[in-house]
Amino acid sequence: MAVSKASEPTSQPLAPKRLHSAVIADRLEAEIIAGEIPAGSKLDEIALTERFGVSRTPVREALLVLVSRSLAERVPYRGVVVANITRERIDNLFEAMGEIEATCGRLAAERMTMSERSALEELHLSMAEMVEQERYDDYEKANTAFHTAIFTGTHNDELIELANSLRLKLAPFRKSQLKRAERMKKSNEEHTAIVTAILDRNANQAGKTLRRHLLSAARATLAGMS
Repeated sequence: MAVSKASEPTSQPLAPKRLHSAVIADRLEAEIIAGEIPAGSKLDEIALTERFGVSRTPVREALLVLVSRSLAERVPYRGVVVANITRERIDNLFEAMGEIEATCGRLAAERMTMSERSALEELHLSMAEMVEQERYDDYEKANTAFHTAIFTGTHNDELIELANSLRLKLAPFRKSQLKRAERMKKSNEEHTAIVTAILDRNANQAGKTLRRHLLSAARATLAGMS
């Protein structure tokens, strides 16, 4: 079915100054993950321009973002359609990400410069404060920076590109599971083990802790879908 103005989720219109493609993509992303826009629904450009009160350009850009994150797909003669997000698909994404992050962790433990290790530790300490203050949005952004720092620490451009590409596909699901205080606290505890291994230049342990970290995130995400 098409997501039309009449059938769209009942939400308040965005403030004009926030009407840009990234915000539109985030709104649609949240609605798709929550099941408010079901799989198979057509994301109609005209209906969305009317809903958000914008031109087609930011809507088209937002749809490109959704397709890049595998939340939607282009179907011949239909346009952009919401993808079927199954538990199996999410499990496969987390499994692949776990292996990639484990590799990044091993290499980062061996190759990170002293300044990179120091910056990672400082970021981790600041995230502990966010946990105590339950600053979910700040923690989610810092979490992205934390994992990106580990990717960068590999000093392997091809691996960094691969890791970032897959992380974009998983980002919506990792974001949703970090909105709970218990999971955020657990995530930070797991980060402690990761940082310790990297600072100790223990490559094998860094790989193991990152793989376990992704397994934990997968469990939290899948539990939220049940």
